[in-house]
Order: sequence, then C-alpha cells, then structure tokens
Amino acid sequence: MNRRNNSSGVLLVLAAGVLWGTVGPAQVLAEPSASPVAVGGARIITGGLVLAAVVLATNPRSFLTLRRPAWPPILAAATATGTFQASFFGAVDRTGAAVATAVVFGLAPVSTGLCERLVLGAGLSRRWWAGTACAVGGVGLLTVPGSSAHADLGGIALGLAGGTCFGVYTVSAKTLTGRDVGMTAAVSVTLLAGGSALLPWTLAGLPALAAPRPLALVGWLGIATTAAAYMFFVTGLVRVSAATAGTLSLAEPLVATGLAIAVLGERMAAPVAAGSLLLLGGLIVVSWPARTPPGEEHGESSGRDGIAERDGIGAR
Repeated sequence: MNRRNNSSGVLLVLAAGVLWGTVGPAQVLAEPSASPVAVGGARIITGGLVLAAVVLATNPRSFLTLRRPAWPPILAAATATGTFQASFFGAVDRTGAAVATAVVFGLAPVSTGLCERLVLGAGLSRRWWAGTACAVGGVGLLTVPGSSAHADLGGIALGLAGGTCFGVYTVSAKTLTGRDVGMTAAVSVTLLAGGSALLPWTLAGLPALAAPRPLALVGWLGIATTAAAYMFFVTGLVRVSAATAGTLSLAEPLVATGLAIAVLGERMAAPVAAGSLLLLGGLIVVSWPARTPPGEEHGESSGRDGIAERDGIGAR
C-alpha cells in the first residue's frame, strides 16, 4: 500500500512538472507584448480564481478549515508564489530563458531539501543526493553551448531568488498537508494573495493581454499550468517528501527542452542531448519505488529514500 501511494504521489508531481514545462514554449508561441511580470501575475490570479470557484461550487465550507495554525505556512507560500513569478520572469528578461531556467530549477531541489531539513527536521537520503546531483548537472548541460545564452549578474541573482522561493513554497505546502486543511482552498488563497502583489503590473498589462493570442496564453497558463498543476503538486506532496518533490520538479526543463525541439524547431546540440539524458536519469533515480524492507509492507512508511506519508514529515 505504501509503495502504491508513493508511486501515485510521484506521478502527480511529475504531471505538475510536465504542465509547468509548457509555460516557456507557450509564451514564445503567443508572443505577448505585455511585460513578463504582468503575464506571471495574470497567470496566478487566473489560477487562483479557478480554484476558488471550484471550492465555492463543491465544498465552500473548506475555507473554514483555514484556521489560525494554517496561516503561517499559507502566508509563506503566498509570499513565495508572488516573489517567484516576479523573480523568474525578471530573470528570463535579463539573462534569457535557458540560463534563467537552469538557475531556478537547478537550485530548486537543493533549496527544497535544505528548507525541509531546517524547517521539518527531515533527513536527506543517499538516493536524493544521487538523483539531485544527476538532475542538477543535467540542467547545467542544457545551457551549453548556445550563442543566445548570456550571463547577467542581476538576472542570475533573480534566478537564485526564484529557486529559493520554490523551496519555500514546497515546504510550506508540505506543512499544510499535515494540518487537516482543505488544500484546494489553501492553494487558491496562496495564489490570489501572491497575485495581488503583482496586481499593478497585471492591470497595466491588461490591454496587451486582451489580444486573442495573449488571452489564450493566460487561459492555458491559469487553468492548466497553475490551477491543475498546483493541485497535482500539492496532492502529490501528501505522499512524497518535499525534497523528492523538488527534484521531480526538474521534469519542467526536460519537457521545455523537448517542446522547444519538437514544436519550436530548435536543434538539439550534443551537450543538450547529454544533459537531457542525465536529467532523465536523475528523475528516474528519485522516482523509482524504494524496496520495502520485510515486515514493513503493511506498516507506516519509514520515510526511507526521502519519501513520507501524510502523517510523516508533514506532521512533525
């Protein structure tokens, strides 16, 4: 049973990473004239409104589960969500999509593992270290070589901030899964609160976002890559550790690279191919079901290999 739960959690987090991997290619195809921060703000506000509508239509009382003990992680997640949007899209604008993605998602599993260690006291397994090392190395190779890749110190700093925010959000969401709250309601609140911080840029960009292609972009980003992806992610967090989820999120640059080649017509250089294989190997190492020791098949999850059940790491 534990192995089945762990596997479903891995699949849910990977599904979120796959959807997130469409963000960059979709933005390139839509070519919005609005600022990247306006697009990011519209994305999470739309996603938050969609999830809030779902809660109001199905179980409005779940908002009442967001009591005082839940607000510290909710506020932390909301702050991380809004800051991530501004940091990531700002990094893309200053240093290019390739370098920004490599910095943000290369740091994400490291920041998530360290945040989980500091906040929840969780240990980091050898499987996590090995898978994360492969995945981070693969992300680095995805940017080499490339004439369009350029390093801007300000852009790299924004990318580092974005990667740190990803870790803060993941651990905050993991904490919420152990506090008996309505997760759909909680996620909708974090998205709307985070989006409110970007509202000035979003309002300024509304005329540009109202054009047909940018409007379709915001619809896809808000419904698929935010509302659906965030729910896949936090639901998967019930069954896997935050550190594991952080490493699995590296499916995002892998999918983005594949779409850039298949849809945008970009060529795969040798380092990109090697990086993709190394990244894929790291994801397999982390996501492969751990062998359950004899006598533990029907007991509680031991948390081995960085994987925990609902009342494990998140409830500490």
